[in-house]
Amino acid sequence: MSTPRPGTPGATRTCPHCKTTILESANVCPGCKHHLRFDPDAEASGRQRSVPLRVEGTIAPESDTALEYQVVLTIVDDNGREIERQVVGVGALYAGDRRTFTLAVEALEIKGVRAPRKRH
Repeated sequence: MSTPRPGTPGATRTCPHCKTTILESANVCPGCKHHLRFDPDAEASGRQRSVPLRVEGTIAPESDTALEYQVVLTIVDDNGREIERQVVGVGALYAGDRRTFTLAVEALEIKGVRAPRKRH
């Protein structure tokens, strides 16, 4: 995996508040939701955002059982190579407990940029 140069789509930086790796173009950290910079065009850029993938599900143990869980996030490229794998959270549920998990991929269209050529 290569890291794009600063100023190009996909370039990253570290959030000064929560130290999560985020997109360089982010005005608000998606992790801690702190504002990172003032954007006078925030309303206009908000219209360009989309959520092309959103999955939500709820789990609950059957009565009189405990249920341990691990939330594992894996990103795979179009060649089947694993780009990233992280354990996002772990825990346990007991009778009467429920947890709802939501995965959302947020995207922002970048206009006027051509895709880099792939090397063979």
